[in-house]
Amino acid sequence: MPELTLYNAAGRDAQVAAESVRIPVHIRRLDAEGRQCASARILKGTLDRGHAALAEKYGNRLAAELIAGDPEIDVETIGGFLRNTSRVYVDSTRHVVHALNHAEIVRNPDGTEKARRPAAIAAANIGFPLVWSGKLIPRAEAARKFVFAGKRQIRHVNGLTYDFLYAIACELEEKESLLLVGAGPKSNQPIVFRRGALPYRGFLEGRTRGPEYLLLLHLSNLELKSPVSSTSASFDKAA
Repeated sequence: MPELTLYNAAGRDAQVAAESVRIPVHIRRLDAEGRQCASARILKGTLDRGHAALAEKYGNRLAAELIAGDPEIDVETIGGFLRNTSRVYVDSTRHVVHALNHAEIVRNPDGTEKARRPAAIAAANIGFPLVWSGKLIPRAEAARKFVFAGKRQIRHVNGLTYDFLYAIACELEEKESLLLVGAGPKSNQPIVFRRGALPYRGFLEGRTRGPEYLLLLHLSNLELKSPVSSTSASFDKAA
């Protein structure tokens, strides 16, 4: 359970715990005879029997070859169970690539590529205090504006931190808002939990029920923006 330092609105800080939110699912899958079922990974096909390889081999005769026979099926390998697999990357010639250059692609709201640059490996900064930014966003507005990719539950580690976090949860619940949380002295930098991980913006939400509280740190790396409609753009250009 990782620890982080969190500030409140009064500028007081405390060491608290942050853990992933997991919802246990108690489902038992049985077959028609009441036997326990288990998921399995089965080989669908190999690269040499894929569409790109067959198109390169047969050219315009590919459709006729598929009708006449089954060149896409390798009876020796298809349907085999996969165990202890590892992810690999292949190039356009279907050969394994051993050296990769990661790139970061910035896109416009309509999905077109805006910029492409080498991906930077961000250093973890969760070990630094998360300062109270004071920027509150109404819950309804945050739900429509941001895509939440994950969450962490903030928990107390002793009685003092219980009072500390309970007061924060009460304040946020009363204002029906999420608190924008970030790294850095001004709380305006993205949060990186481990080296090379995706940077996130944090949104702190508080709920209470009697003496109980729930403090969630919602994580987002995508903001929703409405693209400019083609009709409006054409009208502005004509005007």
